[in-house]
Amino acid sequence: MAFRLHAPWVHSLKEKRMIVKSLVAKLQNKFHVSAAEIDEQDTHQIIVTGVAAIVPHNAMADSLMEEISLFVEENTEDGFLFYLSENKVWLTKTVPAEYLSKME
Repeated sequence: MAFRLHAPWVHSLKEKRMIVKSLVAKLQNKFHVSAAEIDEQDTHQIIVTGVAAIVPHNAMADSLMEEISLFVEENTEDGFLFYLSENKVWLTKTVPAEYLSKME
């Protein structure tokens, strides 16, 4: 599973690395999964984190993915969370109005 988080409050790569390190450690400690930043390492307002786990059956995988998604949403400051689908498309549940602009 991969998460793409838009973090408009981050102003430097150093600040981003502190946030990523904290998020990865929290995921590893709480869920006993493997987690790492997997893309956009040089873009300070985008955090892409990959999470992997071995589970005995699909139902447990679905439950774990949902728990991790909720945890990430609850533990990010004004973050905007995207999910990577199987066909490599980034999806999101909602888009806050402040991220939209009218195209002319």
